[in-house]
Amino acid sequence: MTRNPDRCPAHPGELLREDLIPATDHPKVEIARMLGISRQHLHDILAERKPVTAATAVRLAKLFGTTSGVWVRMQGAHDTWHASRRVDVSDIPTLGADGHKLTT
Repeated sequence: MTRNPDRCPAHPGELLREDLIPATDHPKVEIARMLGISRQHLHDILAERKPVTAATAVRLAKLFGTTSGVWVRMQGAHDTWHASRRVDVSDIPTLGADGHKLTT
């Protein structure tokens, strides 16, 4: 299956908010306590206002039985998609493996 490059990859907060936390039958305040983060920090992740950091990824991996890499890659894909639309790279040349400029 090919992913649509025009569609933003999901923020990890969406997966937590829509699928994982509801499946636990635990209130968000308890999830935050188990993760060792503030309720506000969890709320900001769920609202997609804050990223999942490497430290939070390690905590989420332990709580949900995943790997931290899953969370880091998910956040990275989300952030990179947004950056690729915000950052102007038109003046940066592309260098080949031999260090010579390929394009302007």
